[in-house]
Amino acid sequence: MAELPAQIELQKYLGDVDYPCSKDELVQKAESSGAPSDLVDLLRNASADSFDSPTDVSAALNTD
Repeated sequence: MAELPAQIELQKYLGDVDYPCSKDELVQKAESSGAPSDLVDLLRNASADSFDSPTDVSAALNTD
């Protein structure tokens, strides 16, 4: 399994996301921001389908 991304890496690619948002919106934003494929895959396989904040994204990815 790929190493989980650090919060700073998530913010690099998802920093200007408007919450709440869907998993699909996060994946699209990550792809358009040039996120590495392993991060995009983690988002696609996240344990939630919608997110209210960056903290929710981190929790769904088990990121510290």
